[in-house]
Amino acid sequence: MSFDYDEIYNNIIELADDDYRSFHSCLVPGCNNIAGARIPALRALAKEIVKNEGWRELLSSPSRGLYEEEMLKGLVIGMAKCTPYERLELVKKFVPHIDNWAVCDTFAGGLKVFAKEQEIISPYIEECLKSDGEFTVRFAVCMLMNCFIDDGHIDFVLERLSSVEHRGYYVIMGAAWALSECFIKQREKTLELFQERVLERDIQNKAIQKCRESRRVSDVDKELLLKYKL
Repeated sequence: MSFDYDEIYNNIIELADDDYRSFHSCLVPGCNNIAGARIPALRALAKEIVKNEGWRELLSSPSRGLYEEEMLKGLVIGMAKCTPYERLELVKKFVPHIDNWAVCDTFAGGLKVFAKEQEIISPYIEECLKSDGEFTVRFAVCMLMNCFIDDGHIDFVLERLSSVEHRGYYVIMGAAWALSECFIKQREKTLELFQERVLERDIQNKAIQKCRESRRVSDVDKELLLKYKL
């Protein structure tokens, strides 16, 4: 069954909320093409789309310039029923088009299916970490955070986060966020990394700040972490 892209586009427009557009536009600087559709509504639309075997046609249809079109396509990739290898190929096609943190983080957050297919996605993550693209690197960092912080992969995660070379603001903030999650879930090894002081200064300090802002970190640890600010 084929898709009517006009219908999908019109659905997005119908979901638009002027107040939300104004609010969300402030959170995504430089993004001037936001219609104002809320993420839960787009997720619901994506769930309906993937019920139709023509969902691949949606992904190949040229976007008409709305932020929500890219958000929706990213959600569809995460929800669609397909093999891990096909999903990986769809991810590879999508990532170069990411141009803001919100699409990046929502897209990566919808790919937790790869937490059970880590060996399939990990080579691509390593490739992305070496990219010159700020949001390509942030995507890789978010995937490390979402799919790899476990007993068997924590060393891999910390080593990759320690080797991040891109100095873009959204990369630094993403790496700091990921390290705070590492500390919460894998405290001992992450604390050792902070103690070694090998991380780039801004990343270490922002990571410690995020740990100290978290309700999941004890007051004792919040005080301890102050010792390792650079």
